[in-house]
Amino acid sequence: MSTPFVMFLVFIAITAMIDYWAAKRSAGASAYFAAGRRIAGWQNGLAVAGDYLSAASFLGIAGMIAFQGYDGFLYSVGWLVAYLTVLLIVAEPLRNAGKYTMADVLAYRLRPRPVRAMAALSTLTVSTFYMIAQMVGAGTLVALLLRGSGITFNWAVVMVGVLMVSYVVFGGMLATTWVQIIKAILLMSGAILMSILVMAHFGFSFANFFNAIAHVQDGGKVVNFLNPGLRYKPPYGALDLISLGLALIFGAAGLPHILVRFYTLPDARTARVSVVWAMVIIGSFYLMTTFLGFGAATILGKGFIARNGGTNMSAPLLAQNLGGDIFFAFISSIAFATILAVVAGLTISASTSFAHDFYANVIRHGKLRNPQAEVKVARITAFVVGAAAIAIAIVLGPAFNVAFLVALAFAVAASANLPVIVLSLFWKRFTTEGAVSGLAAGLISSLALIVVSPSIMGVDTPTVAGAARHLIQMKPLFPLENPGIISIPVGFLGAILGTLVSRQDPEAEARYTELVVRAVTGMGAENATAH
Repeated sequence: MSTPFVMFLVFIAITAMIDYWAAKRSAGASAYFAAGRRIAGWQNGLAVAGDYLSAASFLGIAGMIAFQGYDGFLYSVGWLVAYLTVLLIVAEPLRNAGKYTMADVLAYRLRPRPVRAMAALSTLTVSTFYMIAQMVGAGTLVALLLRGSGITFNWAVVMVGVLMVSYVVFGGMLATTWVQIIKAILLMSGAILMSILVMAHFGFSFANFFNAIAHVQDGGKVVNFLNPGLRYKPPYGALDLISLGLALIFGAAGLPHILVRFYTLPDARTARVSVVWAMVIIGSFYLMTTFLGFGAATILGKGFIARNGGTNMSAPLLAQNLGGDIFFAFISSIAFATILAVVAGLTISASTSFAHDFYANVIRHGKLRNPQAEVKVARITAFVVGAAAIAIAIVLGPAFNVAFLVALAFAVAASANLPVIVLSLFWKRFTTEGAVSGLAAGLISSLALIVVSPSIMGVDTPTVAGAARHLIQMKPLFPLENPGIISIPVGFLGAILGTLVSRQDPEAEARYTELVVRAVTGMGAENATAH
């Protein structure tokens, strides 16, 4: 039995024990959905980092930098800056004003049924989109880790998907939190060690390191990977970069699996502490992607990476080159931990939204005779969402770069969720019609533009994030890979116009003052619920 396979089994065993421990402590809706609101600030900071630093961060960005140099590194910058919007705009108000989901904030002052229905649809869409990227990364990684065993990419996706969903179904938010904490510690340890080994390769000389980056062998010619333009080329390169930046910066504050993390905290002060912890960890990691990506480009070369798993395998292959099979197994296990933790967060946010928002408050009108029914529906939803993500990941195949796929999920979140969250918290005139139209406009426009963009339709493949095939073989109708520059304004415009053309809602405006007081002070947050 190979060393990578043994380490893989050890990690599964450890996380299974965590799940078993958490399952006995996850009785009741509060315990299952929010870990009883007993998570400490430093714990949640690590968990948020573990949730935020997905396969896109560890596998995808390293691959982007290894193949596209400076332009790929811009993904790191975007994701790092994006977390500032979470810190400055939504972290504390959301924790104070909500209970389990993003829709709790909207439903506090607006008519709950329509906004909860649309918010649940948006949450399921974003979570599934995001989860597809993790499944693609998981399938590629596990197939490489267990090569020689006969396990193909498709079977690896199925195996990993079933395993991941089982953690959420049985352990709930508590198990998800501790898997994310362990993952964050392992990921930072691995990134630090790999960064040290990369610099050791260059004699701990930054001059040697950056000189190598400026002279990368690419297809028989020398390319300066410090220069922009390897990915974002005329005529639409500048617009595409701006669109990506908007999607990343505003999308983080609308990601359901990040937002639900703040409902696990006992008070607003703990929310602030957890954000600071997360910022330090996330910032440090994205700085180290410099060494992971450029190290892979200079030490391995694009050709070697392409022949051995593609862009997503840049970091694990670099680990194998620097530290042998044992280090490769360790980094691969960390990558698997990364995927497991993020998919667990995505699954529980999607299942919580459907059970709490749609089933309990739309279908059952907030009147549940048995509170355990909500938990049961959430567990069933986890299976359905997991199955959908597995199926779509298999259809897409291993060629799509996971960072690229996650950036599309950010665009959907920024277009649909962020406008209604911001306007609900900061605009007194905002109405139910505005929330519904904003969610619908952002969701429909972002998805429609993605379908007719180079991301899905056939174009010259080197321009599309390393993707080797497309679902629709025809010329794209929308020239940009990321729709954020169009769909985000459309989301805000839909919310604003929907509000202005609807009647003023005196009750919603009256409850706005209560919402502001609760969001700022946290008064009454322990019993936060919709009216």
